[in-house]
Amino acid sequence: MRFLAMAAAAVLAGCASYSWKSSVPPDLRRISVSVFRNESDVTGLGEKVAAQVLRELQREGTFEIAPLDECDVEIQGVVKSDSVSTVAYERRTGARTREHSLKAVAEVSFVNKAAGTVVENRRKYSAATTFLANDDITTGAMDASGRLAEDFARQIVDDALDIDWKKGAGQ
Repeated sequence: MRFLAMAAAAVLAGCASYSWKSSVPPDLRRISVSVFRNESDVTGLGEKVAAQVLRELQREGTFEIAPLDECDVEIQGVVKSDSVSTVAYERRTGARTREHSLKAVAEVSFVNKAAGTVVENRRKYSAATTFLANDDITTGAMDASGRLAEDFARQIVDDALDIDWKKGAGQ
């Protein structure tokens, strides 16, 4: 019995410093996401990534989406490149590709507009997904680009929650 009481006390002591509160300062919670510039070969990928980042921010709930001229924080990005590679071939023929891998790289900057500082400049992200396509790889890649955007969005929003937004603000 004494052992259980000590174990419970140890667990509670370990959790004493844990907090469910966000580490994002309350005065930096109005956020804007600019449309990402797209330098990849996947049509519309920059717009899809920006839209998915906004959706993920809304889902997570810490930040309030605001217009660019009213925000405290801005996320800017560029989808730099993409690559498609074959993962599997048609079993019967062995010559026709069936499953492909789509990978992309983006660079994202996090700007504390309230302080006029770039908190993170061109942080690199990579995202990947697979898709099926017989002959039209371009259409298959465009169809898969939504899943790629979701992968980017989860990473970017996770980082937005962990960044030291006061860095470089003189505080």
